[in-house]
Amino acid sequence: MTQDQYEQCLENWTDRESTAEAMIPLIGRLYREHNVVTSIYGRGLVNRSVISILKSHRFARQIDDTELSVHDTFPLINALLELNLGPASIDLARLVDKFRKSDGDDLDAFLREELASVIGHKGERRQGRDVVLYGFGRIGRLLARIMVEKAGAGDGLRLRAIVVRKGASNDLSKRASLLRRDSVHGSFQGTIKIDEENNTLTANGTVIQVIYASDPTSVDYTQYGIKDALIVDNTGVWRDAEGLSQHLKCPGASQVVLTAPGKGDIKNIVHGINHAAITPEDKIVSAASCTTNAIVPVLKAINDKYGIANGHVETVHSYTNDQNLIDNFHKGNRRGRSAALNMVITETGAAKAVAKALPELEGKLSGNAIRVPTPNVSMAILNLNLNAATNRDEVNEYLRYMALHSDLHKQIDFTNSLEVVSTDFVGSRHAGVVDAEATICNDTRLILYVWYDNEFGYSCQVVRILEDMAHVNPPAFPEF
Repeated sequence: MTQDQYEQCLENWTDRESTAEAMIPLIGRLYREHNVVTSIYGRGLVNRSVISILKSHRFARQIDDTELSVHDTFPLINALLELNLGPASIDLARLVDKFRKSDGDDLDAFLREELASVIGHKGERRQGRDVVLYGFGRIGRLLARIMVEKAGAGDGLRLRAIVVRKGASNDLSKRASLLRRDSVHGSFQGTIKIDEENNTLTANGTVIQVIYASDPTSVDYTQYGIKDALIVDNTGVWRDAEGLSQHLKCPGASQVVLTAPGKGDIKNIVHGINHAAITPEDKIVSAASCTTNAIVPVLKAINDKYGIANGHVETVHSYTNDQNLIDNFHKGNRRGRSAALNMVITETGAAKAVAKALPELEGKLSGNAIRVPTPNVSMAILNLNLNAATNRDEVNEYLRYMALHSDLHKQIDFTNSLEVVSTDFVGSRHAGVVDAEATICNDTRLILYVWYDNEFGYSCQVVRILEDMAHVNPPAFPEF
């Protein structure tokens, strides 16, 4: 490399840094003044650093083989600010791609046609919905992080309270510390204040009441100004309608979402697949399991195009709190052995649970699981026999298209890197990520490898269900 080439490369980088830096206040204005959330292929841009914004642009090459330039998105953001938009979710990468393919050169005219339904609606507010987290473990704390991040002007999901059993005299500071620091997901992005007198935590301006209770029936939420609340049960203690209906006896509570597979007639919802089945009359719904959320969207995509005759799902799953750290008694088979030292064969209900979201696959899948000594990110191996023959390249291209252009783009992500490993998917907001380089296909035999952040990706799916039930979802652009 010559000196001139070296200098040119550095100059190009600083130019992109400068442009990304200029984008940050514009992204913030769109979010705070217009309630417009911007992203790049599902990777949010609000409250992100310069480097994070540049990495999101760089990531675009994994989706459409072309690195997205900040010089493409910067003028787009400027143009959006001139349109006085109302609440919306806008994917800049998809919008740029659609504009390129439109064969037009008038960006303003393109945007006015594409965003017509929200242009001129600046200042419009949606009615927010109160949310209570019953239980504050791994999923509960991640749900809190996501809801605080998306709080905006408070007209979406409004995290009002968490309900826990008091563990110690310094319980409040302990809860705050666990929310503030996470060994897997890193530090909370913001500030957390503790008010011992009022039993509250304030996270980035969101005041969260901490309520101590020993059972679901003993809380009067209206005492804290909470009404018509969505209660999110993260404990897993109650999984049937009888147990979960205890929450509905509390003043101020109106619906319950279970963050585990539901039993009996409870609807098991995988967002993107059967969330439209939720009705106002549904007082209790389940968000199914992390594994079910990871595999169902991919299975639907494959079944729609090729048909699935039968198959087996093997889950390689990170260890969880229900296993022992060292060998000790456990009522479950093998789970008493040290989670940090062993691979542990165990059962999973995910394969059977698929039928609750995709009835057409009932009885076609078997499943098993292996717990492994990693704290987060799991993998599902889908070993499928298809009705129609295909090949590896065709399947990968089809799944890449589904990740980019279909209604399942929030559920299915796609990577074609030969170097990715499990920790690369910590913080993924998708239900599952197809590893294209691992795909095996021979005629009607197909094996797919799907990574998933069994904590954060699943929590994002839960939030999507909550947003639907609360009717606080803004319109998304570009439309599919």
